[in-house]
Amino acid sequence: MTFSVAVAGASGYAGGELLRILADHPDFEIRTVTAHQNAGHPLIAHQPHLRSLAHLTLTESTAQNLSGHDVVFLALPHGASGAIAAQLPADTLVVDAGADHRLEDPADWAAFYGGEHHGAWAYGVPELIVGADGTKQRSKLAGATRIAAPGCNASAVSLALAPGIHAGIIDEQDIVSVLAVGPSGAGKSLKTMYLASEILGSANPYAVGGTHRHIPEIQQNLRKAGATAPTLSFTPVLVPMSRGILATSTARVKPGVTAQQVQEAWAAAYADEPFVQVLPAGAVPRTADVLGANTVLIGVALDAAAGRVVTVLAIDNLYKGTAGAAIQSANIALGLAETAGLSVNGVAP
Repeated sequence: MTFSVAVAGASGYAGGELLRILADHPDFEIRTVTAHQNAGHPLIAHQPHLRSLAHLTLTESTAQNLSGHDVVFLALPHGASGAIAAQLPADTLVVDAGADHRLEDPADWAAFYGGEHHGAWAYGVPELIVGADGTKQRSKLAGATRIAAPGCNASAVSLALAPGIHAGIIDEQDIVSVLAVGPSGAGKSLKTMYLASEILGSANPYAVGGTHRHIPEIQQNLRKAGATAPTLSFTPVLVPMSRGILATSTARVKPGVTAQQVQEAWAAAYADEPFVQVLPAGAVPRTADVLGANTVLIGVALDAAAGRVVTVLAIDNLYKGTAGAAIQSANIALGLAETAGLSVNGVAP
C-alpha cells in the first residue's frame, strides 16, 4: 500500500528535508506541497536540489488543500500549525514538525512561546526512555494519528542524558548543556544574525540565560525518563556550518559510580536502536559523521576529577533532528518498518 502525502511549509529548510527523504521512501507518494508567501511558485524554484519533484507547484497552506491525504507533514513556524491541524480529518496522520504540540504544560507554552496552547500530541522521539522499566516512546507512537516531531536541540540533549537519569547514576540537578549548532535550524528567515557575513569566522551564542524555547521540552523528556524536577543550564552557539548539532552535556555523577558503569548504562539503553549508536569508551563523534543521515552518535565519559559525566552527541539537525524523526515516527504509526526510507549513512567529505 502506498500512502498519499502532503507537506506544508515545503519551501523552507525543514519542508525541503522532509521532501528529500520522502522522495525516496518506498511507501509514500508526495502529492501536494504548500507554502505561504511562495504559493503559486514551482517547488523547484525554492528547492532546486529536489530534481525528482520538479513537477510539483506550491499551493496555499490551507486545511482544504491538505485534506484528502493519508499523511500530512506540517513544517510551519510555531503558532501556525495548531489552527490548521484542528481542521484536518481525525483519521489523517498529521505530523507536526513545529513546536505547537510538543509541550504538555500550558504554563510552559505561555512562558516560552505565548499565544494559544493547542495541546500535546504523541512525541516523535521513538528512542526516548519514558518508563521505569525502560519502555521507549515508540510504544506510544504505534497507531497514533497526531504526532509532534521534536525540537532538534531538545532531542539531542534528551537522548544524551536520558540513560543516566533512567539508570540513576547522574544527578538531575546542575545539568549543563552547551551546543554548537548550524543556523539552518532557525529556518530561512532573513535576519541579520543568520547572514553569512555575521556567521562565517565567528561563534555566536544566543538565547543565553535560560531563555531558549527547547528548555521546557528537555525537562519534560527527562521527567519521563525518571527525573522529578531537573534543572538545566542550556546555551546554544551558532557556528559556521549549515547543518549539525554537537551537544556537550555534563551532569554530576552519583558517588561510587565508575567509568565502566557509565559506559555500560548508555550502551545498554541504546543497544537495540537502529539509529542511535554509543561509541566505544574514549571515542567522541563529529557532526561530519552524521551529515545527511538519521544517525545519532554519542560519546560518553566520566570526568572523575570533576565528579561529572560528560556526553558528546552529534546529529544532523535537519535530518534526525527534524525530518527524519518525523518520518521515523510516521513509519511506526502506520505499521511500516521503522527504518523505511531512512539512512544511517552520512555524506563525506
